[in-house]
Amino acid sequence: MSFQTVSVVGLGYIGLPTAAVFAARKKKVIGVDVNPHAVETINLGKIHIVEPDLDMVVHAAVTEGYLRATTIAEPADAFLIAVPTPFKGDHEPDLSYIESASKSVAPVLKKGDLVILESTSPVGATEQMSAWLAEARPDLSFPQTHGEESDIRIAHCPERVLPGHVLRELIENDRIIGGMTSKCSAAAVQLYKTFVEGECIITDARTAEMCKLTENSFRDVNIAFANELSIICDKLDISVWELIRLANHHPRVNILQPGPGVGGHCIAVDPWFIVSKTPEQARLIRTAREVNDSKPQWVIDQVQQAIGKHLQANSEKTAKDVTVACFGLAFKPDIDDLRESPSKAITLKIANAHPGTVLAVEPNIDKLPANMEGKVTLCDIENALRRSDVIVLLVDHKQFKCISQNSLERAERVDTRGIWN
Repeated sequence: MSFQTVSVVGLGYIGLPTAAVFAARKKKVIGVDVNPHAVETINLGKIHIVEPDLDMVVHAAVTEGYLRATTIAEPADAFLIAVPTPFKGDHEPDLSYIESASKSVAPVLKKGDLVILESTSPVGATEQMSAWLAEARPDLSFPQTHGEESDIRIAHCPERVLPGHVLRELIENDRIIGGMTSKCSAAAVQLYKTFVEGECIITDARTAEMCKLTENSFRDVNIAFANELSIICDKLDISVWELIRLANHHPRVNILQPGPGVGGHCIAVDPWFIVSKTPEQARLIRTAREVNDSKPQWVIDQVQQAIGKHLQANSEKTAKDVTVACFGLAFKPDIDDLRESPSKAITLKIANAHPGTVLAVEPNIDKLPANMEGKVTLCDIENALRRSDVIVLLVDHKQFKCISQNSLERAERVDTRGIWN
């Protein structure tokens, strides 16, 4: 099977790097996105997200004619769907983006094409995608009705990459290949071997879907243990950072570092996909989610206590005179991704409740999200340290690790990542 043209639907944090690595291997790549600004930016050889080295790869791919973006799907030999899967209602998975993407590519499908769902999805989403495609194209056959002899090959191949290292991990990491039939899996392996140097491991579509959810749920449970431990230690007047350092000297103990919560469009979301399908059985997974989802409020309470402590020491002041600086809005260090970020949510809640000035220090963005404008002031490190009475460390960006202790001494501190202790 020859894949001369690859279409990537969804040019975000996963789709654009994936399109770029295919193009770097001299495949003709058509990127599809509903965002005209993203399409225009990419066609100029630039990028609309922050990811190390991606700008150079995209620029080269566009300049050499291997990558082009559009808002409308065009014919290709393989289609990779990498669109968001957010929530609706009470943590119910919203598959509307996958449905829209499926219906957008359906008119241009032809016999022999491969369609891969890369979006992290609840179990059964790949079969649902195939059903949407079949409904739109009754002239073609699909695996759910024609098995190995289907006209169209369908697979689920979840990404497993770390923001900030996406290009390297796309190439080096092992890949789970979950085809709806063995021929579907074989076609997907052939496609990914265009650039994947890791092992392509074959399973069925449902297991591939569950594998990604399991990986992130495992991490979520471990983070929840650390976050709960930090709350317990605060109650008992123990340094959680010292405690974890000592406990990790045990040869079979590796406790993670606590934080302000869990963010991003993976760990903060994926466990709920398991809970939504098996609510009675996923008790530990649900509890871990609830622990991590409750941590931001605990941080906000710590900030309120810090404000109160500052006011006690400065009796001439009122709360309106107190400036709070929140360091970090991204969901993890050294990236610009604010999706599902507890740091962003914490900062916004502080701003909504605090009558004084709230500053945000986020070196990876140059503009605040729309829902923060008028409530929070984006500020650089030096000005924030000079102006603030309470400083809140939410993300351990590399720039924050370089701040001297002397610069921190004038303000009350809430350090959720332990880098200033």
